This record gives sequence, C-alpha cells and structure tokens, in this order.
Amino acid sequence: MHKEREITVRSGWLVLLFTVVVLVLSVWGFIRGVRQEDTAEIVTTLAVFFLDLFVMFGFFIVNPNEAAALLLFGAYKGTVRRNGFHWANPLLRKIKISLRARNLNGEKIKVNDSSGNPIEIAAVVVWRVRDTAEALFEVDDYEEYVETQSEAAVRHLAGAYPYDGPEDQLTLRGTTDEINQRLEKELQERLARAGVEIIEARLSHLAYAPEIAGAMLQRQQASAVVAARQKIVEGAVGMVEMALQELGEKQIVELDAERKATMVSNLMVVLCSERAAQPVLNTGSLYQ
Repeated sequence: MHKEREITVRSGWLVLLFTVVVLVLSVWGFIRGVRQEDTAEIVTTLAVFFLDLFVMFGFFIVNPNEAAALLLFGAYKGTVRRNGFHWANPLLRKIKISLRARNLNGEKIKVNDSSGNPIEIAAVVVWRVRDTAEALFEVDDYEEYVETQSEAAVRHLAGAYPYDGPEDQLTLRGTTDEINQRLEKELQERLARAGVEIIEARLSHLAYAPEIAGAMLQRQQASAVVAARQKIVEGAVGMVEMALQELGEKQIVELDAERKATMVSNLMVVLCSERAAQPVLNTGSLYQ
C-alpha cells in the first residue's frame, strides 16, 4: 500500500539562471566554431545546447492548495507540496493533484427505507484529497470512486432507518443531525483507502416518493391530529381533577356521584371541543 512521502526538489530559479547562462555560452560557442570551422567545437556546443534544452523540461510549478506527485519510470518517488517554482529530474513524471475542498452534489435517488416505504434522498458531500499517493495508486479514479461510494453510503443509510417514526426513535426526518453524523462517519470509512478526507456530509433532499407522497401526507396529518387530541384530553382530565379537588377542599358546593359525573361530562365537552362553548342556563333543578 502506497503512502505519501515528501521529496525535496531544487529551486527552479537557480536552475533557470544556470540553464540561461549555459544556453548563451553554447550559442556563442557554436557561432565561434562556425567562424573558425572547428567541427569539434560545433558538435560539442550543439550537444550542450540540446542537453540544456532537455534540462529545462524539469521545471514545474506548484500552486497553492496543490501537490505534485513525482514518478520515475512507474516508481513513486515522492510528493511536492511546497508552493513555488521548482526543478526536478526531467525524466520524472509530474502529476498535479488539487488539494482544495470539493463539493459533490449527489443526484436524487429512489430507495426503500427500513420500513419498506419508497423515498427520494440526496446528499451533499464536501471532501478533499488527504494522501496523494493513496488517491493516485490505490484506486483507479479517485473522483469517480468518491461519487460511487457516496451514492452507496446514502443508499445504505436510507435502508437502515425509517423515514419517520416516534420521537424517541432514530429516523431520517426527525433526527437529521445524528443521521448526518452517521453518514459522514460511514463515508470516511469507505473513502479512507483512497486518501480522501470528508469535511462535511449532509442530506440535501429527503421526501417520500411521488406515488405514496399523498397517502403518507394524510397519515402524518392523522398522526398529528391524534397526538394533539391526546394532549388535549390529558390536559382536560387534569383540569377537571383539579376543579373537583378544589371544590371539595374549599367546600364551595357538595356534589354527589351523579352531579360529579354531570360536571365532568360538561367540563370535558367544553375543554375538548374544537369550537367555543355556548352555555345553556338551567332554570330548574338537575333532577327535573
């Protein structure tokens, strides 16, 4: 397994100055050899000239947030991360790799959640190359590898959790932060072999598939209504209990079992009704 290692290269400016001087001297020597009809000097200066041109192929530039991996006849020699103008053996192959953070906007894919409901899901992944040697030599194409593994991780995550559920259950819609953390962790494990670091991963789209969206919306609305009614009933029972307790403690009125039942019924109707109560005055007695 290849691991990145830094390699020291020469400053390009010093080598450039040397090659320019050699170039000027070789041209001057060639002209002098032609004038003096000195074949040996002509051949020598031409050889120096072409050798100097060959040396110039060793110049390369490393920009900010960029690295250059150096290979000699297929053998990895090291990576240059220091920015600037450099020179290395002209026979070395220089492969530039961007170290900038990149965004992967995943396309919407249709999968089934853990409950078997078809959903549409997509994710945004922010990543960058951490190890240039692993990115180049451990996978065929690290950019394509990131795309493929990101889609696989999103599919696996969607199938491991339900779209919606109780508040105490881990769901795709209800516990977004936890789901994003799990997605980021899984992506980091999948992409570690490619020398890629995950900076951030989060869901960018989450919805039921169109064919069941209407039915699921009605289900959610019904669940919300039931939950709201349950809270209302719980509150109403508490208020009725408190009212009967205070009436008994303060001895405002004495109620037998039948009157308590009637009072409880009336209070529950008033407290649980969706509309404002309209009182009816009873001019007789309860038993008439």
